[in-house]
Amino acid sequence: ARDVYESFMNRIDCPQCKGQRLRPESLSIIINNLNIAELSDLSVKDSLNYFKKLKLNERQKKIIKDVLKEILDRLSFLENVGLDYITLSRRSHTLSVGEAERIRLATQLGSRLVGVLYVLDEPSVGLHQRDISQLIQMLKKLRDLGNTVIVVEHDDEIMRNADHIIDLGPLAGENGGEIVAEGPIEVILESKTLTGKYLSGKKKIEVPKKRRTTNGEFIEIKGARENNLKNINIKIPLGIFTCITGVSGAGKTSLIIDCLYKGLHNIINTRSSRLSTGEFDE
Repeated sequence: ARDVYESFMNRIDCPQCKGQRLRPESLSIIINNLNIAELSDLSVKDSLNYFKKLKLNERQKKIIKDVLKEILDRLSFLENVGLDYITLSRRSHTLSVGEAERIRLATQLGSRLVGVLYVLDEPSVGLHQRDISQLIQMLKKLRDLGNTVIVVEHDDEIMRNADHIIDLGPLAGENGGEIVAEGPIEVILESKTLTGKYLSGKKKIEVPKKRRTTNGEFIEIKGARENNLKNINIKIPLGIFTCITGVSGAGKTSLIIDCLYKGLHNIINTRSSRLSTGEFDE
C-alpha cells in the first residue's frame, strides 16, 4: 500500500529553506563560516576536521568543552567503522544494510553502557569481507567495555573470532534442535559436525570448472548516479549468473535495486503504480 501511495507523491524542496528543513532563525547562526545545514552536508571525515580546527577563545572552550568532546567521540566512532564518507544529512532509508548495521553498533559504542546483553541476528548479512573485519572489531569493543555479546551467525570469520561457540544441529527442521558441539574454536574444528567439517576444511564448496558463456544479450544502464554512484554506465549480460559485489556503501543496492529493478518495473508494469527510482539517464 505504501508503494501505491508513494507513486502519486513527489518530493520538492521548500522554496524558503531550500530543502534544509530549518527555520531562518536557526540558519542565521554561523560558526566558522558554516550554518547547521551546511555543516550537516559535510562528510563524517570533513566534520571531524571542522570541529578539530574550531577557533575558540578560552571562555568559549569552557562552555562547549563537554559537548565538543561528545561530538568528536561520536564522529570518531563512525570514522573508525569505515563510514567517514557518509554525510550527516544522509537520509536513513538510503543507507545500505551494512552502513545501517555499523551505525547502530557505533551508536552503542558511543553510549558506553556496561553490563548489557547484546543479541544480534546475523549482523554480517550483506557485508563485504572488509566490512566483516570491521564488524568483528566493533563486537570485540562492545565485549571489552564489560558487556556480553551473543551473535547468531554463519560467517566463518566471526565464528573463528568468537570466545565460545554453540553449534546446533545436526541438521535442520525435525532433524535439528540439539547441541552437537560447544566450546572454543579449537573444539569445533575437531568435532564431526557439519560446521566443524567446513571450518576445518574437511568439507568445502566446490568451485565450478566451467562457466556458462553469454549469449550476447544484456541490460544496459547509463548515467547511474544515485547516492554514491559516479554517473556510471554498465552492461549486465543476460542468461548467465552475475554477481554484483563491493564493500558496503559502494553503490550495489543503489545500482541494482534503485536503478535497475525499479526502472524495469516501471517499464514492464505500465498499468500498476510507478516506483520512485534512483537517478540515471536510461
